[in-house]
Amino acid sequence: MSLFNLKNKSILITGSSRGIGKAIAKHSALHGANVIISSRKEDACKATADEINALVGDEVAYPVAASISEPVQLEKLVNKTREKFGKIDVLICNAATNPFMGSMLDMPSDKFDKVMENNIKSNQLLCNLVIPEMVKRNDGSIIIISSIGGLKGSNLLGAYNISKAADIMMVKNIAAEFGKNNIRANSIAPGLIKTDFAKALWENPEILKAVLGNTPMQRIGEPDEIAGAAVMLSSKAGEYINGQTIVIDGGTTIV
Repeated sequence: MSLFNLKNKSILITGSSRGIGKAIAKHSALHGANVIISSRKEDACKATADEINALVGDEVAYPVAASISEPVQLEKLVNKTREKFGKIDVLICNAATNPFMGSMLDMPSDKFDKVMENNIKSNQLLCNLVIPEMVKRNDGSIIIISSIGGLKGSNLLGAYNISKAADIMMVKNIAAEFGKNNIRANSIAPGLIKTDFAKALWENPEILKAVLGNTPMQRIGEPDEIAGAAVMLSSKAGEYINGQTIVIDGGTTIV
């Protein structure tokens, strides 16, 4: 059996109707997993699920719309995943928000709160909802999509970077507490990836030039280039990786 085989694994992925989340869902399904496609819009979730099912040739993707800002909806998301697939082997927290770019001095408090609620608290809630099941089963993998922003400061994305740093520490804490239950918790820190979420960055000529100037590979990444690490962490290949942050940035953070 391949180290990367995900057959009979059930994976819940937030923010998976497009971008990095969609790429992770697609490649997880291609490696044998059943996947929940979730984002705020039902039609977008269904379209992605249909696309993946057509690609795989089987009904392995199921759409469940949910807003990460609504705790009740997150509880329903977890319950519907269990109803559909019977269990949750892997939780991948990918959905996030960034409603503000600029100096922290100019950031309205409500926008700061929104970033913290959506990028940290929602992930903690989802983890708390799935960990008891994983403890009972003595197995599970939790993956949070962080960012290289969580590894450094920024004069444009301060609150976002703070939230992503918290996600990096969240998986370390989960790993420390629940490693004894064979639960692995890790984060993935992408650099600048060509997604709609990051469009304001890669469509800005000055920002793009600065990023490419500090990236040895001299290009930005594609969503599919993040998916491989998620597949690894979900599979037998990642069984002894715990509490770590995998940086995927073309080398941006090494120079």
